[in-house]
Amino acid sequence: MTETSERIARRSVDKFAQRRAELADSTLQALSELGYARTSLREIAQKSNFSHGVLHYYFTDKVELLTYAVRKFEEVCVTRYDEAVAAARSAEELKQGFGAAMAGTLRADAAMHRLWYDLRNQSLFEAAFRPDVLEIDTQRQAMIWRVVERYAELADASPVVTRPVAYAAFDGLFQQALLHHLAGEETSLAEDAGSLMGQLVS
Repeated sequence: MTETSERIARRSVDKFAQRRAELADSTLQALSELGYARTSLREIAQKSNFSHGVLHYYFTDKVELLTYAVRKFEEVCVTRYDEAVAAARSAEELKQGFGAAMAGTLRADAAMHRLWYDLRNQSLFEAAFRPDVLEIDTQRQAMIWRVVERYAELADASPVVTRPVAYAAFDGLFQQALLHHLAGEETSLAEDAGSLMGQLVS
């Protein structure tokens, strides 16, 4: 293959990847509104600006589209607490900043978080989802552990739980708050997250 043909081939691959990313972004809203069980590619197309044929050209089925779209969202989300970690100069500052950030993303991105939990639940039944779900879960676990480790450092303490336990605790707290938020109820997530953080180190 000549240098010119290689360049053309790379450009084609880049355009294909860019188009997939655009399609995923445009369909995230439809996916987050309807959930996995209630959607097909045709229904997603009806709620987006793209035809069913276009979606089917770039994605084999809704499993591929859903996992791709959620992974794109998570690329941004797994760094959502890094700013709070970097800005905090004391354990109390980090506790407050982390709690506020967690409550903020609950309000701003509730539909997308609901889609993530839907995908994770579906992975219990759909083997095709499991590799992506496990990878995303690992990234989320690392995200939470960065906060816990920094909090312990600022508090001159050490974590009293393992990384998986810390993640499970915050994930459970967040999922419970999400359910109440979607039901139109007030939550105390910011305060609860701060309180939980204090219990994970000694």
